[in-house]
Amino acid sequence: MALQQIKFAPGVDKQDTSVGAVGRWIDSDNVRFRYGLPEKVGGWQSLLPDTIVGVARKMLPLVDNTGNRYVAIGTDKFLIIYFEGQLYDITPFDTNSLGVAISLPATFATNLTDTSVTVSTGATLHGLQAGDIVFLDAAVTPSGSSLPNSDFDDLIFQVISVPTDTTFTITSPTQETGGGTLTDGSCNVKPYAVVGPAAQTYGYGFGVGNFGGTVQGSATSTLNGPIVAAAATITLLDSTSFPLTGTVLIGNFSGGSYATTSELVTYTGNVANQLTGCVRSQFGTTAPVTTPTSTTVTNATDWTQWGDPVAASTITLEPGLWSLSSFGQVLVATIANGKTFTWNSGIAARLSTRAAQLTTSYNTIDNPTASRLTLISPTTRHLIHFGTTDTNSDASTQDNMLIKFSEQEDIDSYTILATNTAGSQRLQDGTKIMGALTAKENILVWTDNALYTMKFVGAPFTFGFEQVGTNCGLIGKNAAIEIDGVAYWMSNNGLFSFDGTVNTLPCSVEDYVYDEIDTTKGQQINAGINNLFTEVTWWYPTSGSEFNNRYVVYNYGTTNTPTPMGNWYTGVNTNSIRTAWIDSLIYPRPYATSFNDSSTGSFPAVGGETGLGQTVLFEQEVGTDQVNPNGSTTVLTSFVESFDFALQTDQGIGEYFLSMGRFLPNFKNLIGNAIINISVTPFPAQANTDSTYSPFTIDSTTTYVSTRARGRYAALKIENTGLGQSWRFGTFQADLKPDGRR
Repeated sequence: MALQQIKFAPGVDKQDTSVGAVGRWIDSDNVRFRYGLPEKVGGWQSLLPDTIVGVARKMLPLVDNTGNRYVAIGTDKFLIIYFEGQLYDITPFDTNSLGVAISLPATFATNLTDTSVTVSTGATLHGLQAGDIVFLDAAVTPSGSSLPNSDFDDLIFQVISVPTDTTFTITSPTQETGGGTLTDGSCNVKPYAVVGPAAQTYGYGFGVGNFGGTVQGSATSTLNGPIVAAAATITLLDSTSFPLTGTVLIGNFSGGSYATTSELVTYTGNVANQLTGCVRSQFGTTAPVTTPTSTTVTNATDWTQWGDPVAASTITLEPGLWSLSSFGQVLVATIANGKTFTWNSGIAARLSTRAAQLTTSYNTIDNPTASRLTLISPTTRHLIHFGTTDTNSDASTQDNMLIKFSEQEDIDSYTILATNTAGSQRLQDGTKIMGALTAKENILVWTDNALYTMKFVGAPFTFGFEQVGTNCGLIGKNAAIEIDGVAYWMSNNGLFSFDGTVNTLPCSVEDYVYDEIDTTKGQQINAGINNLFTEVTWWYPTSGSEFNNRYVVYNYGTTNTPTPMGNWYTGVNTNSIRTAWIDSLIYPRPYATSFNDSSTGSFPAVGGETGLGQTVLFEQEVGTDQVNPNGSTTVLTSFVESFDFALQTDQGIGEYFLSMGRFLPNFKNLIGNAIINISVTPFPAQANTDSTYSPFTIDSTTTYVSTRARGRYAALKIENTGLGQSWRFGTFQADLKPDGRR
């Protein structure tokens, strides 16, 4: 018989069966569809030998007034600047209520048994937790210590443990061997601003379980007499609803925390309204000097105690995220649900200057001190805070649906006057603002349920707001992207676009994505535009994965053979997973980051670093493989697999077995080898088996391939597994003929 040409439409179809997806590809990895044809994606190379501590989830390209190019990179621990092949730490220090960087005088002690160092802030509460980052300066080691001052001075350390609210431990670079007092070291402690956890998770332990947040349903009474000193017996007005032994909270719970006048007390007896065998100041609480009569007493016996995890939780802890935007040559950086900082790329000492909190002055703070995210309006140059504070200086008044915007051209002025354009607006549909993007004439604002447009209208309202969609909320802050006036985003219930109207994106892999995506980790999902190939990519985590482990791509460009379900493709290759992405704007190719939670980042150097992971900064679409920070090369494997196709005769499709004696490979831009595998099956319900002689290695000299394949249906798979290989597959021509009905 004559050669038959089998045609395939671009994109992957996972909604249909392998036989039902006639003319489609059904699976792929590290493959894109260009000019309607599948090809291996381009490679990538590390931009520098250093790796960054933490997981990066936001990047922003910057250009100063002299043309210098920068990339701001925000991780869950640091804010980093990439400039001319080098990394610079501009992470802000934590600040006090006036916006002034905190510097705590401290002493520290080493020991001869291990490398732990205990730092004490004296009477000052440090507010640190295990995993936080601190900077030590003016460090002087203890008397008689073998350790030089340089082991601690002007260095960064991870807090290993927090024995008390005035002490914490770090790890010394080397073991102490001195014979002095080892207890009279001194330093200043400058805590880094806390960004958040590496992964989105449920909250467990203090602050989110029973002991941290709710007293409903617990037995209560009041003191029937004051508590003084270390009383072993406590008298209640009525103790009948309390267990025979247990724990009580004495004092009030308010606003998610306990007052300094409250404490936890354990007891071993409950007789005649008296709790006996009392032990005061349990689980980190402190007994007040005197607790007066009628103070509330609550049963805390079954509550999760300080330091103990709870078994379940409905409270989600969002990962550490940054909002990054530019106000001219000034970087505006906001920690999610935290403060806003600025960094000026236009000053001479820019690379040795840290970002500083946005403040009106060092006497007052008129700016919001807690926002879910921020954005600079590109045409009107307002700094807009989303999900921000009702009272600017009081972070506890944060309203997840409130928007505030600064005076035009004045990003530290929020006082609303008749003579300026500062203002505010509260959205209604949803429980929290999730994200915002600029798109031509509008700013798009998503809640967890709806989409709003925000458009400059001038005085007296400054911005006008219109709800343009519902049941289309954003799944995560970085899960939306805009290109050429069209926004694309991932919701909890599907994929959408907005071009003036909210549209559901027809998706040929929708079930594949949403059947396994972990929507409780939506804030880890990130979207990226690759305009070189008209692609929108979402990287996302599946259930059971702590970090992103899959991606799905939508090709929004015109294809030769557009399909009703769109041009989509997927992948799971570990090397291809990205946590942040910037398109080719100020740089000729996209930049992206990958994360490895089992490795240690090298920049900035953190003493005692444990479990912080490493981020690698890559330049995309370079070469054919992955070039690592150490200069080694990792093979970039790829494949695309077709539907099961059948021989078409006058009696229909699949009536006869097909016999394939040879096929003609058709490749363009083939570098190295490609592998073709032919598999067959007698019935759609049965698994495919490889044809005789499969797989076949194809190079640029291969004109035809002889094979022996027999089955009602056959499938085609093209892949590469070696270094330096690349390919684009054209058409598939095969010598097919009927070979009986059995």
